[in-house]
Amino acid sequence: MSRQMDQPTNDGRSRSSRLGFRVDRRAKTLVQRAADLERRSLTDYCLTTLVEAAQKTIARHETLTLCDQDRKVFFDSLIHPPKINPRLKRAFKAAQRRVEP
Repeated sequence: MSRQMDQPTNDGRSRSSRLGFRVDRRAKTLVQRAADLERRSLTDYCLTTLVEAAQKTIARHETLTLCDQDRKVFFDSLIHPPKINPRLKRAFKAAQRRVEP
């Protein structure tokens, strides 16, 4: 019995979009072996692994890790913010132009 495109899967997710790519035989054999070791289908293994990798990549790019010195400077600037001067105003305007479309 084939599944309709928008019906939920076993984990409740609806899969209505496709993502396809070709791999060489060696890569497919390696990924199939990993899926077999986890007793999962190749599709399920690939989708889960791909989503986890994407989440890690996004988190790595959206997370800022500070050393002790940087953390101290950051919190000190929150407690004692700098006075606004012309140079700081220009910096804010430049940042705003880069962020806003």
